[in-house]
Amino acid sequence: MNEAQVEAYLTSRRAWVEDALERELTRADKTAPGGGGVQRLLAAMRYSLMAGGKRLRPLLFLAALESLGGKTAAEAKPYLPFAAGIEMLHTYSLIHDDLPAMDNDDMRRGRPSCHKQFDEATAILAGDGLLTHCFCCLLSAAGEPELLRQAARYFAWQAGLGGMVSGQALDLAAEEQQPDMAGLRNIHAAKTGALLAAAVVTGGILAGADERERELLERFGYQFGMAFQITDDILDVTGDAAKLGKPTGSDAANGKVTYVSLLGLKDAHKEAGALTRQAMKTLEPLGEKGELLRGIAAYCLKRDC
Repeated sequence: MNEAQVEAYLTSRRAWVEDALERELTRADKTAPGGGGVQRLLAAMRYSLMAGGKRLRPLLFLAALESLGGKTAAEAKPYLPFAAGIEMLHTYSLIHDDLPAMDNDDMRRGRPSCHKQFDEATAILAGDGLLTHCFCCLLSAAGEPELLRQAARYFAWQAGLGGMVSGQALDLAAEEQQPDMAGLRNIHAAKTGALLAAAVVTGGILAGADERERELLERFGYQFGMAFQITDDILDVTGDAAKLGKPTGSDAANGKVTYVSLLGLKDAHKEAGALTRQAMKTLEPLGEKGELLRGIAAYCLKRDC
């Protein structure tokens, strides 16, 4: 699959995800209790969720679902609530990451972070709201009940103690410890890789993937996640803040250990490329079923936003 085809796929499915997020927010607006406090909470959730972004995680979910399940566009659309739930959880993690007690970032996706636009308490609740409502969305998607249960359980583990939340705890502890390369990889396998793996594996689960296919998808997700994180570290040094939607140079300013600080720019580029190629090779046993995901990995390595 060439770059133009991958870009066309991502553009069309991103529009699907945006529509699905709007539907889920509208439904929440109509069913949540009344009152000014709740309306402020819903406004903060909408502010952060609909601020744009790559929507990479729900796109990977859809790519795995469609590719491994052989689903047409019409057959894939009933699974969009699951894709929306994935993006809600990712956005909650960004809201909480930006808080003063965490990474203390004032900008996100090109505008003030949630706690800057509203206040810290509202931002915490907005993250809580997206985190919990995520599972309402996941479990309202199409799919065989047993596969849906498996997918939701796997996603919860990867997003929580089995992955992202533990990764964030490791990252905070590392601010005092200055980790080596092995420690840094451990942090980002959990903080970044786990949720990307969750996206592709849950797509595979709902597509009916067998155990071997799920294992390949998981390995791909972690490898791709590491390449993605290294690219993110590179962009924090070389990227355009206007395109990235957040300030650059924040890692160095905060004294954070990154792949760039440990490897240097040149070798960090090499490492990202090597991991991307490794991720693509992992999916070779899937044949045509893995073509779209391999194309997305190659496309994302070249990203500048």
